[in-house]
Amino acid sequence: MPDGYGAEIIKGNIVVSSWSKGYYSRVMKLVRRQLEDYLGEGHLIDSSPLLFVFPGVERAYGPDIYAAHERTLETDSNRLDGEGLSFVAELNSPSTRDDDLTDKVEVYGAAGVPVYLVLDMQKDEASLFLEPYAKGYRSRLTKPFGEKLYIPDPFGCELDTAGFQAPSAES
Repeated sequence: MPDGYGAEIIKGNIVVSSWSKGYYSRVMKLVRRQLEDYLGEGHLIDSSPLLFVFPGVERAYGPDIYAAHERTLETDSNRLDGEGLSFVAELNSPSTRDDDLTDKVEVYGAAGVPVYLVLDMQKDEASLFLEPYAKGYRSRLTKPFGEKLYIPDPFGCELDTAGFQAPSAES
């Protein structure tokens, strides 16, 4: 893999995309800090690069932010069980936007991931996908950055999206 790139398996293909922009790290940290205190017993939230696989489909994703029970991470394999995820957040880029809003919605929903959050960094909005079922999610709520978004169980808290925008050109 060339420096500055990461890979995922989407629809049976290896998809290579560039690493995130610098300010994405700030946004990921804001999300983790706000949700960490609401995690269930034995659950962890992180943004370290790990690959989660999904049974029955040719998919393997490395989510930007994920929460899972610690037993999901207790393995020496580099392929973790995607069905062990309790939360996923993706910060999209022009190259990943379509997959984040279509393919990953279907796969995360079918795997039973209770909460899938897409932070659309081009549109400055957050989309929350809830009520997973075999074909994706039954509901979607979208709000512009700067507003609060209620994250239901397993968290049961509000996520403040203020500060998720890109830095201004004057910065």
